[in-house]
Amino acid sequence: MADAAEQQERLTGAAAERLKREVLGIPDPRKHQQRAARPLKGHPKEPGTQQRAYRYRFYPTDAQAEQLVRTFGACRWVYNEGLALRVKAWEEHHVSLGFAETSRALTGWRRAPETAWLADVSSTVLQQSLRHLDSAFSRFFKGAAKYPKPKRKHRSRDSATYVRTGFRWHEDPERPGTALITLAKQTEPLDVRWSRALPAGVAPVKLTVTRDRAGRFFLYVLVEERVAPLPTAFLPGTDAPKAVGIDLGLTALVTLDDGSTVDHPQLLKKHKKKLARLQKELHRKQKGSNNRGKARLKIAELYASITDIRKDSLDQLTTRLVRENQVLVVEDLAVANLMRTKRLRNSMVDASWGTLLEMLRYKAAWYGRTLVVVDRFFPSTRRCSACHTKGERLDLSVRSWTCAACGAVHDRDGNAAVNLRDEGLRLYRLVAQALPPDKNPPSIIRASGLPECVTAV
Repeated sequence: MADAAEQQERLTGAAAERLKREVLGIPDPRKHQQRAARPLKGHPKEPGTQQRAYRYRFYPTDAQAEQLVRTFGACRWVYNEGLALRVKAWEEHHVSLGFAETSRALTGWRRAPETAWLADVSSTVLQQSLRHLDSAFSRFFKGAAKYPKPKRKHRSRDSATYVRTGFRWHEDPERPGTALITLAKQTEPLDVRWSRALPAGVAPVKLTVTRDRAGRFFLYVLVEERVAPLPTAFLPGTDAPKAVGIDLGLTALVTLDDGSTVDHPQLLKKHKKKLARLQKELHRKQKGSNNRGKARLKIAELYASITDIRKDSLDQLTTRLVRENQVLVVEDLAVANLMRTKRLRNSMVDASWGTLLEMLRYKAAWYGRTLVVVDRFFPSTRRCSACHTKGERLDLSVRSWTCAACGAVHDRDGNAAVNLRDEGLRLYRLVAQALPPDKNPPSIIRASGLPECVTAV
């Protein structure tokens, strides 16, 4: 047993460096060997700024599209090769590799005759692919994600990230907030459709180019800007913050504490017959034929249209809720666990609860609002909002019920929204009272992160 434990120990020191060089083919860090080691300095973020990504569609020329497709493939290949190298180093030799080692290995891959085609792609873009791999391992070691998997050509997203040295940015003086963008290894600027202007005079931190399954190219521009917080929303005639309880559902997408609802668009159900017809046409086509590619593209375009409509509706809904309320209260839902329920899976995918909650989170941080996440075990559905008596568990088919203590008749979702609002306001006040007078409440308050004496009802 002791021998087995010793074999599992990580190899370090001179022996590990020799193994990296002789067995794994990773060259020594010869660059700047004569210089004294200095800590790496990242891009300093200005205080009071927020990182915000703007998405634009662009239409590449044939030459640009061909070069971008090669870039996507190279990024995918480098990611997979870096993953295989790290797995081999640990499983066979118990040597831990990081970004620095895989980056030095990338230099060797670009110089090797069999992989010389990597030189046609900017080295900074390929290094970003290795940084994404390193981030995936970091999330795995923290327990926040599963073990990284190889990327597949027809399954993984086509994406390439360009840092500041990987593109040229020339802002148009006549149209502030727009610019001519030329990517590395390209000679002509991109034909970007500027649907809205960027903050004038702000240079991007990085760019990400993607291509979806429908063949559309998009440009994500990450900038650091100062987002002006919205004026504080108070209840009319008082100094109390205006709050809203938000109950997510499948019958109605959102039910608010005032009884108003937002209908579930049910886009997948609406296009179910058309999707089934297109899928049948796809399976009738011969594999590898042009007609099969055309049928696949029709399906991808329909799914892209559904995604765009759903995202736009969620964007409008969350923006309205954040603008009208100071405190937004939701329940901490175990979306991943609920997705395992076969009866609810399709409806939950169509509702996109995770996207809605994520939009509320970052918009609350941008505009000076507070999102309160109530504990998932809080009995919001079966507690009477009038007398706070806790009733029996309710089946999903029960849409209304009567309180046995006070006789109040409750709509299931409306009652839950009122209970969420009251509990969220209680947690908000407790946190606000514990802060110094000159400090605002945080943008997100999670009941699971507060002491038990605070969350106890």
